[in-house]
Amino acid sequence: MHLPSFMVNPCDMHGGGVKNMLGKYVRIKVTHPIHSYNADYKFTYELNYGVVEGAKQFNAPVKGAFIMGINHPVRSFDGRVIAVIKYNDCKEIDWVVAPKSTRFINIDIIDKIDFAMKNRKHTIECLYERSCGAVVYREIGGMTRYLLIKNRRSAHWGFPKGHVELGETDHQTACREVLEETGIHINIHPDFITKSQYTIQGKVEKNVNIYLASTQDTQTIIQKEEIEDYIWLGYNKALDKLRFDNDKNILLKANNYLIEKNIITE
Repeated sequence: MHLPSFMVNPCDMHGGGVKNMLGKYVRIKVTHPIHSYNADYKFTYELNYGVVEGAKQFNAPVKGAFIMGINHPVRSFDGRVIAVIKYNDCKEIDWVVAPKSTRFINIDIIDKIDFAMKNRKHTIECLYERSCGAVVYREIGGMTRYLLIKNRRSAHWGFPKGHVELGETDHQTACREVLEETGIHINIHPDFITKSQYTIQGKVEKNVNIYLASTQDTQTIIQKEEIEDYIWLGYNKALDKLRFDNDKNILLKANNYLIEKNIITE
């Protein structure tokens, strides 16, 4: 089957190539229109769902695709892969596709596909993600120290942060993620926020809100599954420890804010 130039070659879907499908264009033949009923799994489709044309002949593990951004039944759809759903109980995966003009982040997708997930364990890789975290500081030995963590997946020092979950405000996400990753309760400065955008492995577009927060906790207990190590450092040493200019700029702004507000001295 010949695909138009804007469509992906199904050969890209074979084996490990499926992981690289985020952002690629595919054609979906709808087999279960929105509002239709699935008697096997006993749910009503809240999204159009169909098969990926060309996938089967290349032995791809793609079972099908959910279509976001289209709220009426359609027979076929050309769109961009914005998420990959991997199931714990089988090797098959589903994609989530959407029109090029739309931008759905991780929590939008999780909310929309919930009707079909039920209690089925799965993980989702999304093209667009939003996370929140915090620059955390406290006084140690009469000096202001900043908390840095080393994530097991990234192998560089940074700030505690993580994905926004359904029903959370950004502040709630920052507080929860810091607590989960370091065991620390924080108090966020409400008028400080830095926003950053970056791309992971040339694919995933990530938007991150980083807040500034103090803590009275004196014990740091890291989440060993996610965090390799932590350290409390003064401003200059923390700045040297950070690898990326974006993180350095966040710490600079946080430190300047504390000085300008007379919360700390230089």
